[in-house]
Amino acid sequence: MLKKLFGGKKSVEEQMVAPLDGKVVSLDEVDDPVFSQRMMGDGVAIEPTGGKVVSPVAGEIVQLFPTNHAVGIKTKSGVEVLVHIGLETVSLEGEGFEGHIKTGDKVNAGDHLITFDMDLVREKAKSTITPVVITNYDDRVEQFHPSYMDGAHAGESTIITVKTK
Repeated sequence: MLKKLFGGKKSVEEQMVAPLDGKVVSLDEVDDPVFSQRMMGDGVAIEPTGGKVVSPVAGEIVQLFPTNHAVGIKTKSGVEVLVHIGLETVSLEGEGFEGHIKTGDKVNAGDHLITFDMDLVREKAKSTITPVVITNYDDRVEQFHPSYMDGAHAGESTIITVKTK
């Protein structure tokens, strides 16, 4: 009732840019049920052509995994985005990954987050495909519009547009 009288959180449209150069595909193409069945949330995946990862959004680093294979970022409107480099890359225990940020850092879209050795990941992990997932999708997202493309440019190409609840 109070929400009706005074208004709740204001709906915001947010755009996410590609965190990597490469081909943007549906999560359906990720050979891992956690991502393809959207157990962690909805999003897209990128088949990367390079090993430089940038922030897809402006926000705060809420988690950098100790192995530097994944990073979580929370936007000002509360959308939480996970960039998970490759599949089964946690088993590399950080080999070939270098983090350039830490938990609590403020970042802008396009800021350099992580560098990884694509050849090493290709050789030792299941895949280099990189899911970009909104982990609090059910709580925060009202509308979701992915943009699939062959030649996304890190920090430039819009890959997802969401309207928040």
